[in-house]
This record gives sequence, structure tokens and C-alpha cells, in this order.
Amino acid sequence: MENYIPRLKKVYKETIAPELFKELGYTSTMQIPAIKKVVVSMGVGEALTNKKLLDAAVTDLTAITGQKAVKTRAKKSIANFKLREGNEVGVMVTLRGTIMYEFLDRLINVALPRVKDFRGIKATGFDGHGNFSLGITEQIIFPEIDFDKITKIAGMNISIVTSARTDAEARTLLTKFGMPFRK
Repeated sequence: MENYIPRLKKVYKETIAPELFKELGYTSTMQIPAIKKVVVSMGVGEALTNKKLLDAAVTDLTAITGQKAVKTRAKKSIANFKLREGNEVGVMVTLRGTIMYEFLDRLINVALPRVKDFRGIKATGFDGHGNFSLGITEQIIFPEIDFDKITKIAGMNISIVTSARTDAEARTLLTKFGMPFRK
């Protein structure tokens, strides 16, 4: 298992990186943009009244990503939402290395095509620094989730952090990985 290399990482090293080097006219291989980490998070606002939803979200996110999810706490109190500082209101997981490439492979090639009426991802999720965020409305698009065992359909946020300096470089990188952007 130690010498296992994910398919997407192998594709990146063998084809995507050399193509980007030529296309973007870099002088050093260290300038080639790469994916640093992927952060997957779920907000569970109903967890204030029903703690079981938070545990179910941890279970779902752990099954989807293959890495244990952690509960996140509220940073501020908001009276209108009956939210107090320190309440557990979400779950998140940060993926790096092998698990990150495996998750991206499943997201791009398996999960996104299962979205109902899928026409591609909007390219408005770039933040100006080469990072991309997208939202998914249902966790059931992932094959790891058993439809009969979920307690509540929930959405999730996926942030892909890259070493690209501009959004154009990051979009080129993600397009070469196979991310289905809208035309």
C-alpha cells in the first residue's frame, strides 16, 4: 500500500504539469500550479435542537471523504438564530495528499455526473487568489451514502485550494483535471 499512487496524481505528474509548463510559459517547474488541499464542510444549523443530526453529518462526511470529520463550533453568538458562541453547528474535513486526489477523482468522475439536470459547474466560485469553491445541494450524489440510512438531505461546501496565483491559472489547472465548467 505504501507505493500506491492515485490515478489523478499520476495524470497530473505525467501529463497535466508538463502541459501547464509549456502553455503558461513558466521558467521553473516550481511555478506550475498544483492542488494543495481540499476542504469539505457541512453546516448543520438544526443541530442546535437535534444533536443526532450532527452525528449523522459526521458519519456521512466521513464515509464520503474517507477521513474522520470534525465538529465545528460557532465563533459568534447570533440572537436571531438562537445561536451561542461555542455551539456545535457544523462538520468539516481537510484532505491532503493521497486521500485528496482520491476524493477529487470521485467528485469529478462519479458524483458530479449524478447531479440531477447537471449542465456543468459555474465558474464564479473563484476567489481572486486561485482557489475555487463550489456548493453541492445533496450529499446523496456520492455512491458511498446509503439512501435508506440518511436522516436528512444536506448540502456541503467544497473548497479546492491551489498554488495558482491567478484565477485563470487555477481554472486551467482544474479544467485539465476534468472539472466540468459551464461553457
